[in-house]
Amino acid sequence: MQKLVYKTRFFYNEIGDEGASGLGSALANCINVSNLTLDLRKNQIFDEGASGLGFALANCINLSNLTLYLRENKIGAMGASGLGSALANCINLSNLTLELSSNKIGDEGASGLGSALANCINLSNLTLDLRVNQIRSMGASGLGSALANCINLSNLTLDLRENQIGDEGASGVGSALAKCINLSNLRLYLEQKQFICFGL
Repeated sequence: MQKLVYKTRFFYNEIGDEGASGLGSALANCINVSNLTLDLRKNQIFDEGASGLGFALANCINLSNLTLYLRENKIGAMGASGLGSALANCINLSNLTLELSSNKIGDEGASGLGSALANCINLSNLTLDLRVNQIRSMGASGLGSALANCINLSNLTLDLRENQIGDEGASGVGSALAKCINLSNLRLYLEQKQFICFGL
């Protein structure tokens, strides 16, 4: 079977929930697509659109490589969790890049997204950009604990800059990720607006 590669760019186009969900539904009909890059930065996508996009893409049964750029939209906790839950149904997904920076997913969204992605049983390479998302210590720790359950994860890039995770969140993330038994490459970005102090 011939595998297809799609790259689509729709950034800065005032696309809302209906447009994002409709786009996903259309792409779901491309049953042979295995590599997809979808750029939806700087639009007007809220929770409903993010979840709808994810559930539509979950029908792409041969999808193995997915890059989603959703920076600077209006996505909250429900949207992030819903997107993750939907993508967990992409059973062949092995490489995932999610750029969700400058949204408002918060603690609940960060933990929910991590818990959902832990169900991606074949995921081996993951890049999560969650900068500027109002994530505090509870969300950071929850995200780390959830990702520790990604049993096949070997390469992880996690960007949590410009949140408010503090000492407790930084320690929680580190302790949790130390339990990723197959992780061989880790890039962890934790630069915060406030100083993080690790005890000696």
